[in-house]
Amino acid sequence: MGVNIQNDWQELLQPVFDEPEYKRLREFLKKEYGSGNVFPPMDDIFEAFKRTPFHDVKAVILGQDPYHGEGQAHGLSFSVQKGTTIPPSLQNIFKELKEDAGVEPPKSGDLTKWADEGVLLLNTVLTVKEGQAHSHRSEGWERVTDEAIRLLGDRDEPIVFILWGKPAQAKTKLIDTDKHLVIASPHPSPLAAHRGFFGSKPFSKTNDFLQKHGIEPIDWSLD
Repeated sequence: MGVNIQNDWQELLQPVFDEPEYKRLREFLKKEYGSGNVFPPMDDIFEAFKRTPFHDVKAVILGQDPYHGEGQAHGLSFSVQKGTTIPPSLQNIFKELKEDAGVEPPKSGDLTKWADEGVLLLNTVLTVKEGQAHSHRSEGWERVTDEAIRLLGDRDEPIVFILWGKPAQAKTKLIDTDKHLVIASPHPSPLAAHRGFFGSKPFSKTNDFLQKHGIEPIDWSLD
């Protein structure tokens, strides 16, 4: 359960990993992983940080907690492992991607390529019990992920924060909005997508902002 991120995130987040609250979270997770199915697999918990180093982050897509079905979550928000059925929220993200950026919906719901392009695919809570959404909420993960957002929000280089749904939008207070772009809209879930997620154009708005600041735009294509 030790943290081994192997890039600049490790040093930046180490003060949080040294806090008593994180040590309590580790003990909680040891029990949870030892007594039933918890997602993502233990080796993938910090995948978002491992895949997208702090200094490479161009955009952040903030989710809530991992998918809680077998074989889905692999440590990147909204992403599912190859060979897994694409969940409804992700189907809606792909619909908006086609409308907004002309990208054909991919066959797989694996968003690893976005992470490699500089999109931090972060959930506010990094683990979940099988079949129980939000089961690890308020156990200590928020301290870690809030610190990550705050560190990015303090960064000099401009970043785009894509905040879907109210829990994600509550993190705006951690971000210097004079420096960075916040794109806030309803969640892409089937319950909320028609209330303003569709037509919000997050992909083109992100690239417009990056290009305006002399930053290489993100290639959103997936296949």
